[in-house]
Amino acid sequence: MKVEQIYTGCLAEAAYYIESEGEAVIIDPLRETKPYLEKLEKEGAKLKYIFETHFHADFVSGHVDLAKKTGATIVYGPNAETSFAKHQAKDGEELKVGKLTFKVLHTPGHTMESTTYLLKDEQGKDYAIFTGDTLFIGDVGRPDLAQKAGSITQEDLAGMLYDNLRGKIMPLAGEVIVYPGHGAGSACGKNMSSETWDTLAHQKETNYALRADMTRDEFILEVTAGLMPPPQYFAKNAKLNKTGYDSIDDVLDRGAVPLSPDAFESMVEHEGALVLDTREEQVFKDGFIPNSIFIGIDGNFAPWVGALIVDLKQPIVLVTDEGRAEEVVTRLARVGYDNTLGYLEGGIEAWEAAGKEVDSIVSISIDEFEQAVKNGEARNVLDVRKPTEFLSQHMAGAHNYPLDYINNNMDKLDRHQTYHLHCLGGYRSMITASILKARGFENVIDVAGGWRAIEESNIPVTDYACPTSIPQEVLDAALADVL
Repeated sequence: MKVEQIYTGCLAEAAYYIESEGEAVIIDPLRETKPYLEKLEKEGAKLKYIFETHFHADFVSGHVDLAKKTGATIVYGPNAETSFAKHQAKDGEELKVGKLTFKVLHTPGHTMESTTYLLKDEQGKDYAIFTGDTLFIGDVGRPDLAQKAGSITQEDLAGMLYDNLRGKIMPLAGEVIVYPGHGAGSACGKNMSSETWDTLAHQKETNYALRADMTRDEFILEVTAGLMPPPQYFAKNAKLNKTGYDSIDDVLDRGAVPLSPDAFESMVEHEGALVLDTREEQVFKDGFIPNSIFIGIDGNFAPWVGALIVDLKQPIVLVTDEGRAEEVVTRLARVGYDNTLGYLEGGIEAWEAAGKEVDSIVSISIDEFEQAVKNGEARNVLDVRKPTEFLSQHMAGAHNYPLDYINNNMDKLDRHQTYHLHCLGGYRSMITASILKARGFENVIDVAGGWRAIEESNIPVTDYACPTSIPQEVLDAALADVL
């Protein structure tokens, strides 16, 4: 028996490869199929099943493409209606892979079709559970993504989650390994551990949602408290996972195309393409194509693309570091952005050599910012972190202007004012600065180092009295202000 977790940090997502006697299963694969096909060839194994734990919202799964290329059967649990062929397993059904057995445990709560797969080893002993977004390490799946107006609420889903955790998962043996679908950083939960697997016994000791003395009402209240609105692309990705999509090969053929500066400019002018610059933020600021949007590939790239670019079909052209264009196209496709039209060959240097215009963003050190605060020159400070981060601790006099909701709040700013921007470390503030510049805000100044640098300075800060326990009404009021 071989069990391998394939973890992708930028999405905080875990896929799984399980093999026995030359037969294999892949659970919750990412969009790109090449790594899985190469692994199957290397191991000399045939892919029998592709198990999907639910309709993913935070990424486009590779299930449809992978099934076409391998002949494997896609498996979902009950309540999963799709536009493509699949095996819809019954609750309690057992599926054989080599000498292994997978038992289907229907565990709705995160979504109605959410399913956990219980792996039994060659001797028939319970070995591991692949829980998808039902159970995380330190948390459980959020119950608000599949609610339907007038028919099912997040409280209904939370109640189902409570029942299934206690009825189907917690009774399993303590030594059973928990393999979740996500780790810390995913928006599918709110309190996930940085660990990516654990034993069930340890989770029953440490996971707040598995407390033995927790009542159903307490569980519902706790898992629904403090939920931030989901990113706008979640529902769109879930739909793609139900209906299917273009092959990743076609997406790469269209998107990983080198463009001369003139061809690149033509794509912007005639195709309405968005210029997406994926270089490092402190490189981007020194010179970029006017109206570019910065989202650095080495940051939390795919989730921010999904949160900020509203149209999945938006034509996109890329400015990337040398040799990374195909990687960027792939990572865009992971969250459903398939309309990349090419990348700038030779990068910004080729653009400048062609005599074309460049823009820049002022970024100042923490010492310069501290002096500006003392001199009264930093009168409009925008903290672009999440409301929960801002409420916990922030610079005195700063305004919360979360990047997550920038598309809702552009009209709150005055193009004639100067704004100093900061986030935690500098990534989000540069994204914000690029968007504001593209929308005609010329007087934006980035604070390099962000909140981490402010904390180490002499700039006055404001603490919330109990930063680890912000009252729900305080959070609701903050969200109401930015939504």
